[in-house]
Amino acid sequence: MSFAAPEAFALLILPVLALLLRPPRERTASAAYLPPALAERMRGEAHGPPRAGLWAPALVWLLLVVALAGPQRTAELDLITASGRDIVLAIDLSGSMEKEDFLLDGAEVSRLDAVKSVASRFVEGRAGDRVGLVVFGDRAYVAAPLTHDVASVAHVISTLTVGVSGRSTAISDGLGLAMKRLEADGAGSRVVILLSDGVDTTGKIDPAEAAGLAAQLGIRVHTVALGPDSAVELFGRADALDVKTLGAVAAASGGQMFRVRTTDELQAVADAVDRLEPSQSDVPPIRAVRGYWMWPAGAAVVLSLAVLAAGRRLL
Repeated sequence: MSFAAPEAFALLILPVLALLLRPPRERTASAAYLPPALAERMRGEAHGPPRAGLWAPALVWLLLVVALAGPQRTAELDLITASGRDIVLAIDLSGSMEKEDFLLDGAEVSRLDAVKSVASRFVEGRAGDRVGLVVFGDRAYVAAPLTHDVASVAHVISTLTVGVSGRSTAISDGLGLAMKRLEADGAGSRVVILLSDGVDTTGKIDPAEAAGLAAQLGIRVHTVALGPDSAVELFGRADALDVKTLGAVAAASGGQMFRVRTTDELQAVADAVDRLEPSQSDVPPIRAVRGYWMWPAGAAVVLSLAVLAAGRRLL
């Protein structure tokens, strides 16, 4: 509890000043002789409890001053407004994502399991954004449309399995479908996060060319290269990682490419994307002020009416 105008409490001293500065009352009559019994009774009443005429106006004034001071309470509203940002995750579900070369909580897990663990937490933290999901293998499919219900998208990510869209790697198709979902949207910020561990093998166009089109549409693409092995290290293997292409995709669209070899690095990528694309949940909470001045003001009015109704006997 706080007060909007605590300086109003200085008004409490006004009645005291009025009593101290008023001129003394002149006696208009001389003292009268009273019988001893009556005089003793009068003295007892004079030292009895104070009359309502003394405390009622003082209490009314106190209540009015408290109302003028503006008692209030500040509360934080659990409300997150829409950020105007749309994010589509494009996740590779090719056969190579089954390879178990990531560590998660001390256990060896597949690349897809590592992605599901980190990506679902990342999506759940995007309150205020609209988030969608595209998966690709031989072909690309929309697994979750753009929505503010980030919990449902995180749930879909947690249920992904390798092979549902084929076992090849059509990076350009996944990127193209993600761009198509964003193209018709009027969001102020549109972002694709592409996660892949292979070389584009079945795409119909070059991924870098698709990224150039994304830049023209105002769509930024961040790419995440998953796995310890690159195409240079494993030349000629279908499951090798094409770091060069993923880097070109990010550069052509104004995004960034991240090379990920461990689960910790994957989590660091999620943190880095949070910094590049700040979440609405990082905005300071909305604070609402609720005033309570009407309670002391109402009490002062009720007490004043009660005093008036009682008549001059209380004064």
